Amino acid sequence: MDNAMQPEDTPELRALYKGFEDNHLNPLWTQTGDLMPLHPKPKAVPHVWKWSDLLPLAERSGKLVPVGRGGERRAIGLANPGLGGRAYISPTLWCAIQYLCPGENAPEHRHSQNAFRFVVEGEGVWTVVNGDPVRMSRGDLLLTPGWNFHGHHNVAQEPMAWIDGLDIPFSQQMDVGFFEFGAERVTDNATPNYSQGERLWCHPGLRPLSQLQDTVSSPIGAYRWEFTDQALTQQLLLEDEGVPATVGLGHAAIRYVNPTNGGDVMPTIRCEFHRLRAGTSTPARQEVGSSVFQVFEGSGAVVLGGETRKLEKGDIFVVPSWVSWSLQAETQFDLFRFSDAPIMERLSFMRTMVEGA
Repeated sequence: MDNAMQPEDTPELRALYKGFEDNHLNPLWTQTGDLMPLHPKPKAVPHVWKWSDLLPLAERSGKLVPVGRGGERRAIGLANPGLGGRAYISPTLWCAIQYLCPGENAPEHRHSQNAFRFVVEGEGVWTVVNGDPVRMSRGDLLLTPGWNFHGHHNVAQEPMAWIDGLDIPFSQQMDVGFFEFGAERVTDNATPNYSQGERLWCHPGLRPLSQLQDTVSSPIGAYRWEFTDQALTQQLLLEDEGVPATVGLGHAAIRYVNPTNGGDVMPTIRCEFHRLRAGTSTPARQEVGSSVFQVFEGSGAVVLGGETRKLEKGDIFVVPSWVSWSLQAETQFDLFRFSDAPIMERLSFMRTMVEGA
């Protein structure tokens, strides 16, 4: 649409604009299309990172780059090609592959940013969160909410890789970050099968009377794969029995929740797990905010903005705001998902459009 507020170019107008520039001003009438588009126009682009590329690079890093103070973590951030080279997978989310070799200790620290770890394969690492050792195993979601001291140590004979998810870009843009160093080594070298948090909180439908105050983030340090798998399996079995238990035909899904308030596990990050039967396709959908998926098991494809991309175990992809996406399962298709939905919902920016709805 033509802009009726574009006046005739005159020396007086140029002088006016020079005055704006000198005084650090920008007139709205020259930038409305960028500031208030008809719909979201993200600079981030849809992208797929192949696990077959990521893991060898992490392994090489393990041979060349030590873990310790200064760098703190051997974590390799996934940089969205549309965001100028910064290690942001989206404007609000960070995703990295972290790699820890046998016998290594990642020193303890804490920060304002909320963080989690998801394990696609391997075991042998314990993460110690506020002095509570938490086992990390295949399919587990591990939480490190903001301002919790945490470090990692590998007691196995093999290295281990996993993905980290954080709200670093959002925190950095909002200027809310604090950071503090902790112990050089983890404060508890124990390797219990279950953490203190799990022993206290992970009993279905039961809440300890000693913990009646709601918490901003979940007090559960580890959401175990065995329970996630059982929940998804039972949803599909109930569907077979005619019970409305799935989000769509052949599509089981769960959301990890904070047991103190029923909300998201952390105030800025939502975590989910999705399972599609072989041959299942989901309807195309668009959502405000960004999401990241990692394939946990199986093969299939994602249609991102009209482009179909094949996916295998470990592959990671990002869906920027308002980009259309849908999933297609060749085999049983298991995917972990995290997003910035709690931010969008709390600020009342969330909007979703589903094809055929």
